Amino acid sequence: MSKLAFTKMQAQGNDFVIINGLTSELPILSQTFIRRITERRYGIGCDQLLVLEKSDTADAGMRIFNSDGSQAANCGNGLRCVGHLLMQQLGKEYVSIALADRIVHAEATINGICVEMGAATVTDSTAAHVDINIGNEHTVFFEATEDFPPERNVEIVTGQIASHVYIDIIERGAGRTLSCGSGACATAAAIWFHEGEVRPLTIEMPGGTVTVSGCPKNIHLEGPVSQTFEGVFTL
Repeated sequence: MSKLAFTKMQAQGNDFVIINGLTSELPILSQTFIRRITERRYGIGCDQLLVLEKSDTADAGMRIFNSDGSQAANCGNGLRCVGHLLMQQLGKEYVSIALADRIVHAEATINGICVEMGAATVTDSTAAHVDINIGNEHTVFFEATEDFPPERNVEIVTGQIASHVYIDIIERGAGRTLSCGSGACATAAAIWFHEGEVRPLTIEMPGGTVTVSGCPKNIHLEGPVSQTFEGVFTL
C-alpha cells in the first residue's frame, strides 16, 4: 500500500486536508478518492480538500475540492491556511497563490493571516438577497423569504449591530459549515452594496470571527488559522 502525506488545518472551524504537490507526488484525484479522504469516519475528514501544485505565475497553484467530490473555484479560509503553510515552507512573509481565475496574495499580520481575495461582483439582487461572484458564486440572504439555491453557496445574515455582522453558512458541496472565508467576503460585499458604503466589517460565523476590509475591487480577509496535525494516509 502506498502512503500519502497530508496536513490538517482549520480556520474558524472550517477544516481542510492539504496535499502538497510541491513536495510530493500527487495521487489521481478521482471523485472516489476525494470522498474517501474527506469522509469523517472512514477517511481523515474535512470540509474541503486543498491540493497544492507548481505554478509558473505564483508561489503555488491551488485546487479546491468539496467533500462531495465536486470542485470549487475559491476558498478564502483555505487560502489563508495554505498561505500560512507556504510562508513556513518557503521562509517568506508574503506569498502568491494561483486559482483558476485569479492570483491572490497572503501575508502574516498581528491578527493571523490576511489574504487579498480579488474582486467581488454583484450579479443580481432583490429585497431579500444579493448574488455575489468572488471567483465562486454566493447568495447572501437578508430575509429568508425565498428558496435557497442548491447550486450556490448561501450565507444568511442573522443579525447586524453597526459593523458587526452575524451569519450562518450553507456551502455548495459541503453543506452547513462553521465558517466560510469567501462567504464572509461575499456578505461584506452584499452589505456594502445595500448600504452604499464601503467600510471594514467584522463577520461572526458559528466557528469564529474574521475581518473583511478593502473594497469590492480587492477584498481583504483577515483572521487566525492553525495547523491541527500532520499525518500519512494509506491509499
